[in-house]
Amino acid sequence: MEKLSLPKNKIKVLLLENIHKSAAELFKRQGYGNVELVKEALDADELKRRLKDVHIIGIRSRTKLTKDVLASAERLLTIGCFCIGTNQVDLTAAKKLGIPVFNAPYSNTRSVAELVLAEIIMLFRGIPQRSWGAHEGEWDKTVKGAREIRGKVIGIVGYGHIGTQLSVIAEAMGMQVRFYDVVEKLAIGNAAPCRSLDELLAISDVVTLHVPETPETKNMMTAAKFKKMKKGAFFINAARGTTVDIPALAEALKSQHVGGAAIDVFPKEPATVEEKFKSPLQGMRNVILTPHIGGSTEEAQANIGGEVAEKLVKYSDNGSTLGAVNFVEVALPPQSNTTRFMHIHRDEPGVMARISETFSRREINIAGQYLRTDGEIGYVVTDVIGRVKVGMGIRKDLADIPGTVRTRFLYEAPPQK
Repeated sequence: MEKLSLPKNKIKVLLLENIHKSAAELFKRQGYGNVELVKEALDADELKRRLKDVHIIGIRSRTKLTKDVLASAERLLTIGCFCIGTNQVDLTAAKKLGIPVFNAPYSNTRSVAELVLAEIIMLFRGIPQRSWGAHEGEWDKTVKGAREIRGKVIGIVGYGHIGTQLSVIAEAMGMQVRFYDVVEKLAIGNAAPCRSLDELLAISDVVTLHVPETPETKNMMTAAKFKKMKKGAFFINAARGTTVDIPALAEALKSQHVGGAAIDVFPKEPATVEEKFKSPLQGMRNVILTPHIGGSTEEAQANIGGEVAEKLVKYSDNGSTLGAVNFVEVALPPQSNTTRFMHIHRDEPGVMARISETFSRREINIAGQYLRTDGEIGYVVTDVIGRVKVGMGIRKDLADIPGTVRTRFLYEAPPQK
């Protein structure tokens, strides 16, 4: 038969940045014995060195997989971002190299929503100022500025998975929920949509952002937007650091137009634990600052570890790209008595005909074929019936097709009689 795809115990998996043990455990349960765990992120030079013989890499937010780094990863099959964001990976470069990237967009939803609700309660009760004062010997028992959240209006900007989860628990606490999203969304419970961001800002007692990082959301909260907020309202950002003009927020807080804030994400965050964090918001008693920990709970990290590892295993085992953020999505059935060939190519005319001809001239029957393209990259998976004979040269012919980016194949022997 043709040279086989690597056995699972030969596929090298590298997991960086102290990824939860649930990921390594899942890999090992699925037969991947060569799994290396590294607690810290690696710089570009060390990454290039370590990636020379790595097939699967898992990272969090600090590891930067640039075009230059990826170009040196000769054996890399796939990338797992064990977090929501994927900005730390050059997705275009990975795609052109035929490397799908997977993430965990939903596993920390509850953790972020709980943190935001806790911050809302603390801001309405004036806890940041009172905690600070108590540390300095003050004993402020006055009720001034301490309010319940029941009956208050929460304005949720971005009504996706986190926004809707927050909507449910905020309403359960007695809050009135209003939301704004650029895409029309079905309201949950008694939540009601706003026609514009300005409308939401004007009526909300607390505004919280839950939007992705896109060109449209960059600096969406400017000095002008903060002025449109209800005077004394609170502001929370647990979404993306680039969505807020931090100096403008600092000025709005100093003028007391914004009554307080809780910020978990920042435009520039320390790359290492040794690097000092700096922000214009430091030293403000009515501001809660947290180091990007919205999804940092044991439960969320365990869920993320399992979710991303499962996607990586499915791609490695059978070629499924469901959930990839930079790649055409193909959901594939498990193999059964077939040899599976995977072909990634530039989206050019004639490739499919050449792939089919590669099998037909050898009188090999195709049991199933799955194709997706996006105008740039095409991904076709071909299942052929039975064993592949020695010397057929199928993989070489597939690799020689003009426009080919990479090929893989998986072999599964027929059941024993």
